[in-house]
Amino acid sequence: MTVKFPLGQIPLLSSSGRIFRRHRFISIMANQRSYFDSATAANTNYPIPLSPPMPDISKEIEPHRALTASSKSALFTLSRSHVIFEDEWLIAVNKPQGIYCESVLSSLPALLKDNGANVSELHLANRLDRDTSGVMLITKLHKVAAKFVKAFTDHKVRKTYLAFCVGLAPKWEKITVKSGHGRSKYGAWRVYAASDVGRKLPGGSLVKDMETTFEVLSVNSGFKEVSDLQKDEAVVIVQEKSVIGCDLKNDEILVRARPRSGRTHQIRLHCQYLGIPIRGDVRYEGVYDWKGSRYDGHDLHAESLSFEHPITGKPILLQAPPPSWAIQPLRSQFE
Repeated sequence: MTVKFPLGQIPLLSSSGRIFRRHRFISIMANQRSYFDSATAANTNYPIPLSPPMPDISKEIEPHRALTASSKSALFTLSRSHVIFEDEWLIAVNKPQGIYCESVLSSLPALLKDNGANVSELHLANRLDRDTSGVMLITKLHKVAAKFVKAFTDHKVRKTYLAFCVGLAPKWEKITVKSGHGRSKYGAWRVYAASDVGRKLPGGSLVKDMETTFEVLSVNSGFKEVSDLQKDEAVVIVQEKSVIGCDLKNDEILVRARPRSGRTHQIRLHCQYLGIPIRGDVRYEGVYDWKGSRYDGHDLHAESLSFEHPITGKPILLQAPPPSWAIQPLRSQFE
């Protein structure tokens, strides 16, 4: 049973889903902006997006970023230093930030031909956004690619990401966000209410389910102890507008995200919804200038993929080394 709670109060749930009887709430601030796509949107039968549209700064910066990435990608050459794992069926690489997946794939044959490998059936098993770095898995045979499509569909592939966020430090240590996901009237990806899943959108597509679990690893590089945060995992069933304004950019928060679904921009959208947008992610209200530095891409890293090997059946864990922006916050966990 889904229980709707008033905006501003999210009760803590145990891992079993039972609501604690004591009055323990995470305080959040309601954002009162209107997110309608037009003056008449409220009068249509379409679901209303609960996250804001792209800010104006994104419309100025994103075209420049895309042009820069196209230039970098055209010159990109994959080397053995990028390879995380390889066998006769799979190869995993650590994709750099600002490089398109297709450019990584197109540069792979030159690397594999050195070993006399077949390069006619290469296929991307997972995709990463242009500015997302980390584990990218490529299959070498069509039959293996088909097995991975099924594995991802059946949620048999587990993923973790690291995200460097800037916002108001959360009071939770772990939280799971369940919402809808889809394209709004003007084509942008937005968060929708969980109850809107299955409803039709203006472009003809349907709202799909989206679920991500977040864990706080560091706040201000360890200056605020994660041990001070509430330990019980909170669960948010999204039914109303963004719960915290993204204009409160006070703290640096390193989080680990575990997406259960694989929706486009999923982690970025949920970070925005929680009021901790990813640094550099101007599309979803992340800071562009921060502490005297300008960020030309978002700080999101595909940390790991784990799955059962489609041919051998053995458990496989693929991990990409953490990027420079994550090293100090991660180190603070052990100091």
